[in-house]
Amino acid sequence: MKIGIVGSGGREHAICLSLNKSKKVEKIYCFPGNAGTGIVAENVNIDINNFEELKNFIKKNSLDLIIVGPEKPLVNGIVDYLTNNNIKVFGPNKKASQLEGSKIFTKNLCKEYNIPTANFGIFKNLIDSEKFLKTCNYPIVVKADGLAAGKGVYICEDFKNATKAVNEIFNGKFGKADQILIEEYLIGEEMSFFIISDGKHYKQFGTAQDHKRVYEGDKGPNTGGMGAYSPSRLENEKLNNEILRKIIDPTLYGLRKQNINFVGFLYAGLMIIDNQPYLIEYNVRMGDPECQTILPKLKSDLLDIFYSCVTSNLNSTNIEWHDDKSMCVVLCSKGYPDNFENNIEIQNLDKISLKNNEYIFHAGTKENSNKIFSNGGRVLNFVIRSKDFKTSRDKIFKIIQHLNWSNGFFRKDIGHKVIEI
Repeated sequence: MKIGIVGSGGREHAICLSLNKSKKVEKIYCFPGNAGTGIVAENVNIDINNFEELKNFIKKNSLDLIIVGPEKPLVNGIVDYLTNNNIKVFGPNKKASQLEGSKIFTKNLCKEYNIPTANFGIFKNLIDSEKFLKTCNYPIVVKADGLAAGKGVYICEDFKNATKAVNEIFNGKFGKADQILIEEYLIGEEMSFFIISDGKHYKQFGTAQDHKRVYEGDKGPNTGGMGAYSPSRLENEKLNNEILRKIIDPTLYGLRKQNINFVGFLYAGLMIIDNQPYLIEYNVRMGDPECQTILPKLKSDLLDIFYSCVTSNLNSTNIEWHDDKSMCVVLCSKGYPDNFENNIEIQNLDKISLKNNEYIFHAGTKENSNKIFSNGGRVLNFVIRSKDFKTSRDKIFKIIQHLNWSNGFFRKDIGHKVIEI
């Protein structure tokens, strides 16, 4: 089969490498891909927001299946467009993607179907927002309604910080804002919970914990993710069942009541309080870098799983996992998530010899004249599967040290809650 992967990050490189293991894969195309995907696939320089150009390439080259990695094309309706042109696509359609595309859509779904979540208010202008903020108990959370690349969430300690957040959102920092969400701050431990669905049935697809804050000790501004580990230390059968019963099942039921069938990955960002799950937000695709942490643990053929979803046959497909630990540490460009330089050469990558269960996934890279350069804030993902998290992290540090990229920085405390020093 000929496969196309839409996206250019570490998540897409991880999907690419996992699919490449399948004997049923004849060729992989990545749109537009990165320096890492270019080693195992053909990168195609197409604007992923130009659906017609993408469709024409897929038709001309007779691709059998398209996997959409990032959220923006999903929210913009790429699945609907390609499906209407008789192309098989793994990912949720535009209506289902509202779960990520509009936090307010999701909050209203929670309210209607009694899905546990933080108490919240929806506000349409600055005056009403500030009036409400004067009555709040702090800290509180202020959120942009639409997509914000993981950065549109403010945890505000006082009225001054909250009004600044509201002003930034309404002034268009994350695009045009007609509404904002203000919600109570939940105190507990976060957990990333994944399922995969064919529109009729779903199966669990692992758990993880990511580290969003840029600085050690989980401090500083939010990023797209500085690292992750899998499984979550909170995962157990009882909690899994509670998550499915209280959050996943009523969500999918609520969508079906609106004639929406969900096909693809659904990622529930949860807060666990006294062993009870509360929904923070949904993502309608694999997390990044959680994907890079989870996929190396997969025993089963990823192509079989994807294809069973687009043919509504997931129930007859087994998903098996390696029973060990996985950790990812993200190497970033200095200055990220604010101002950073691109086009900095990354030397020594070809000198790193990876052993079994050791991976380097490219995130923000590009190849030029047989050299590799940085092309984003999050540049490389270092992933190790091993018997315990400390072993994984220690090995990752040695590889990063060996690479010795002078323009990079990384958090040295990824997994601090699961590693005893």
